[in-house]
Amino acid sequence: METAIIKIGNSKGLRLSKTILEKYNIKDKVEIILEMGQIILKPIESPRKNWESSFEKMNKEGDDKMLMNDVFNDENFEEWN
Repeated sequence: METAIIKIGNSKGLRLSKTILEKYNIKDKVEIILEMGQIILKPIESPRKNWESSFEKMNKEGDDKMLMNDVFNDENFEEWN
């Protein structure tokens, strides 16, 4: 399939047909993968998909510890009153 690159403001873009958008379930965003001289567009189903199960797994494995101390441990809030 061949398609033209079109001008969009100061940039250029690629127009995808409704058929392609529907067939590959492309909504608002795609991931662009640059690989071996090719540009691959990959549909993003939903940002943060499966995050909840990943966080639950991290918790079960004890891998959800803070990486740094609480920012406000030594903060003096009196000066803000």
